[in-house]
Order: sequence, then structure tokens, then C-alpha cells
Amino acid sequence: MDGTPSGLDELAARAGTWLARSGAAPERHTAAVAADRFDRIAWRDTYEQSAALRDLAGELHGRHDHATDLLSDVFLAAYKVRPRLRGHAEMDASRLVNHQVVTALVESPGFAELHRETAGDPYAAAMAVLAQAPALRRMLEESRDAQERVGQAERARQDAEGAATAVGEALRQAADEADEDGTVPAPAADAVQRAVEAAEAAEATARRAARDAAPARAAAAPGIRAAARHATATAARATREEAALMRAWGVGSGELERMPYDERARLAERLRTGRLARWAELIGRFRQMAAGERARKVENAPGELVGVTLGDDLSRLVPSELAVLGLPELRAVFAARYAAGELMLYDSQGEQPTGKGAVIACVDTSHSMYEAGPGGVTREAWAKACALALLDQARHAGRDFVGILFSAADKLQVFRFPAAEPAGTLRVLDFAETFLGGGTSYQRPLTAAREVLEEEFDDAARARGDIVMLTDDDCGVTEDWMRGWNDAKRRLGFRVFGVAVGAPRVGEADSVLDALCDNLRSVEDLTDVHAAADLFRVI
Repeated sequence: MDGTPSGLDELAARAGTWLARSGAAPERHTAAVAADRFDRIAWRDTYEQSAALRDLAGELHGRHDHATDLLSDVFLAAYKVRPRLRGHAEMDASRLVNHQVVTALVESPGFAELHRETAGDPYAAAMAVLAQAPALRRMLEESRDAQERVGQAERARQDAEGAATAVGEALRQAADEADEDGTVPAPAADAVQRAVEAAEAAEATARRAARDAAPARAAAAPGIRAAARHATATAARATREEAALMRAWGVGSGELERMPYDERARLAERLRTGRLARWAELIGRFRQMAAGERARKVENAPGELVGVTLGDDLSRLVPSELAVLGLPELRAVFAARYAAGELMLYDSQGEQPTGKGAVIACVDTSHSMYEAGPGGVTREAWAKACALALLDQARHAGRDFVGILFSAADKLQVFRFPAAEPAGTLRVLDFAETFLGGGTSYQRPLTAAREVLEEEFDDAARARGDIVMLTDDDCGVTEDWMRGWNDAKRRLGFRVFGVAVGAPRVGEADSVLDALCDNLRSVEDLTDVHAAADLFRVI
């Protein structure tokens, strides 16, 4: 400008482009994953409950200004059933690195497998975020130059927007000072011109910064994609292993969904680090085997046909007897034979009837049960896995379960799981992880088992309980105790099953255990869960 007055319309024409730019800019998003308010609530609640997530956000903030937003995007990508990523053009420039990282994760080959375990489960999604933490650190390191360039571009863009706004303010000031005929004083006109020139310079700087940022993001892409592949594979494995661990211990998905985050995290930690953590796969196989045997067993079925006999069971009539009913003149004969129990019936042979009283597992926890067999499986692990499967069996049949852990005569611990009450996971873990040590006594645990069945019989008139004795040692019992034991068996009608775990001599025909049990087997291959399969058909 030459210091002469200018018309307001002329100044407005010069500033028109910048006036338009200083208006409402298109909405830019800071979240790469589109989410509704319920998704955001799920993230906020999980973030507030998880100290590990908050610690990770604090750590990453030193590497990236928008680390919490990045973790939110990674969480939502795993949590949402159908995650949708926003387009690059929809993103706020400051979150383009976040968008690049999350896009790489979602497009990696392992994401689909990970997503199957995490969709709809905020705890599993948070676990996936934490499992990917090392890779997120690497990806942010890979994108450090891109972050700096993007930051520069974002600051330049903000400067350009500020300069455009300044043009509008200068023009409004000029309008306020204009004469009635629209003439603007030279100082005000000069101010508008300077504002326009500053806006042009800021816009040019912003364009250069944006052009410089694009190659930096492209240069970081291969490293980010490689880290993303590793991240999703690692997270998928971690979430899959934890899900398998929960299933092995009988923790259902419904129970997990109702469990508060902190409680679930503590449970997972205990399952991963407890005494029997390394035997989760064995426990899971035992429970699967037992479920399979239950599916094969049919209660009150006639069993295998072995011939023809006489009787009055109309459900087993042979076809010729049914044909008699079709002849009116022979119906009286049929009725007489029915009354006399002389109808021809199919004869069958089935399993021994199952019990109705409590299922009691007496588990030896003496020092010798530490001993490992084939595959490194300890006697304790096999016995506890069998006992947990018996717990499932009892609950499936609506029967009480009692776990009796024993060793020497002065060491005994009883865990009751009434059929009418939930079997709390922590209580089950206490039962499974307790180990008493010491020697071995038969009389103390079997007396405790007998007392449980006597109490049940007196209180609820339930008889026909089942006792399973799992041990690796042989020891004596007194004659008086044995007479009392046999009297109780006759009165209460309970059965005793013995399992010699990793010690064949204990299951020999002349052993004390053999004298105590109605059914005795010896298990030497502790990797074989099917060695006890028939127990789950008759208990």
C-alpha cells in the first residue's frame, strides 16, 4: 500500500479468500476409530479401573503427545464388534500418527484372530492393549521423525488459521473506521494489507510443512507395519492363552462378564502364577473328557440287549406281545400274564446305577505326590485334575461335592461345595492349590468322608454317595476301624473307588486300598486322562 486511503469494497475483495478460510473449518477428528458414547464409556470405565493402562499412557506420553488417544483407538479397535476407521482426510493433523498406527494394527494378518477373543469384552480388549505395549513403543519410536514433522505441520496450520482470522479482524477494524462513502483511512487499509500478506506467508509455510510431513509418515510405514504384525500376533496369543486358562479352570464367559475388572485381573494373575498354573492344559483335558463321558452316559436307560426274559415292564415288550394287544379276544390273556409277570421282555445289561448322595474326592497331598511321571506331570497335578472333573460331575448331576485333602493323620482340610450354592472360583482354587505335605493316613480322610455321608443321610435321607480315593501310598487301618467302615457302607450304601496314582503296588490285589474299595485301578501314564474315564460313566 502507498499510504493513500482505499475503498472498503476493494479491501474486502483482497481479503475475501482469507475471510472464507477464517470461517468454520471442516470437522477434524482426534479419534481414528469411530465410536458411540457407549463405546467411549466402556473405554473410560476400563481405563479408570486399570492401573496398568494408566501407567502405560503415562509412559508413552513421554514419546507421544497424544498417547492416551492412541491407547483409546487401540482398545476400541479390539473392543468394537465392527470397528470402523475414519479416513485420513477426516483426521486432525496431530492424530495422523495415531491413525497410521491403528490402521497398521487393524490391517495386520493377526488382527482377525485377536478380534475374535476381544470383541465385546472390555477386559480382553484392555489385555490386548497391554500385550501390544512393547510394539506400540517400537512403532512410536519408528514414527518419531514423522511425529515431529506432523507437529510442525500442525503448528503451521494453526498459525495459518490465526493469520486468516487476523485478516478478518483487520477488515472489521477498517470497516469501523471507514467514511460514509466507504473510504478507509490509510493506516487501517495498510493493516488489512499486512494481515493479508502475513496470511499468505503462513499459508505457504503450512503447505511446505504438510508436504514435508507426508514423506516422513511414508518412511515410517514399513517399520510400523512390521511392528503391528508382531503386536497383533503376540496379543492374540496372550488373549487366547488366558481364555483357555479360564476355560480349563471352569470359569464361564458369563461369570467373566459379570466380574469387575480388578477381580478378573487378580483371578487371571492367580491362575497364571498359582501352584497348578502349568497344569491348566491337563485340567482342561480332564474336564473335557468328563464332559464327553457324561454325554455318552444315559441315565435309567435299558442298556445293551442281551436276550429275552419274563417280567411286567411294558417299556421292554417284544413285538409279539404287542401284537397280542391288537386282538380283542387275547387281551384278557395278556392281562393275566401281565399280572403274573410272565410277559416276554427284552433283557438288557447296563451300567451300575449312579449314586445320589455326595461325591467325595479324597486327595492325597503327602510329599510323595510331588513326584513327576511321564511328561513331567506330577501325581498331585493328575489327582487334582481328576478331583476338579469330579466336582464338575457332581454339579452336573445336582449332587453335593466335598474335597478332602489329606496326608498324615494330623493333617486334613475339607472343602464343601453344596449343589444348591455356586462353586466360587476362588474357593475352587483354594481347594486345588492347597498342599499339606507329610506322610499318609487312610483312616482320617475316610472317616471324614463317612461322617459327611452320615450327616447327609441323617439330614436329608440321601444315601448312595460316592467316595473316590486318589493316593500314591499304602498304609494300614485297624480292625475296629475296618468293622465300623464296613457297617457304614452297608447302612449308607455308598461306593468307594480307588485310584493308585503313579504307584502300581498300591493298586495290587492284596493291598489295603484294594480291601477298602469296590473298584480300584492303577494309573501309571499321568499324561493319560482317559485312564479314569469309566469313573465318569458310573459316578
